[in-house]
Amino acid sequence: MSSGYQQDITFTLNGETVTADVAARQLLVHFLRDDLGLRGPKIGCDTGHCGACTIVYNGKTIKSCMMLATQADDAEIETVEAMAGESGELSPLQESFRQEHGLQCGYCTPGMLMSASFLLERNPTPTEQEIREGLEGNLCRCTGYVNIVRAVQATSAKEVSV
Repeated sequence: MSSGYQQDITFTLNGETVTADVAARQLLVHFLRDDLGLRGPKIGCDTGHCGACTIVYNGKTIKSCMMLATQADDAEIETVEAMAGESGELSPLQESFRQEHGLQCGYCTPGMLMSASFLLERNPTPTEQEIREGLEGNLCRCTGYVNIVRAVQATSAKEVSV
């Protein structure tokens, strides 16, 4: 471990091992975007209210703007970048978002996709109310909630893995 204001961390990101020297006060979302070049997690509010930065951290959805990068040490992290196939084909959930017009400006989409995927992995056939509850904490400034819920319902109806 480095001394001072830096710390060495090693973690798994989308199935790959990452080792880095991070600033002690750097937020995880900034590390993912600025240092690792990921564009999925968005910086919307830096206060944990909008959900645009939602990732899966050690099996739970979290808002990466509310966590320090140093806390990623020894963690398993998934971002929306892991959702598409190796050749870039859309996952069934991403395809449902496209078909059901669950995308408007797209800013909330990565967080919505991560929350919806997390929900569907645990409850493959959620009710509309369960979908809405599963997406709580993710704000869509374009108010596309109806189509986002339809996209999750469409994926659920297909009975395919997300």
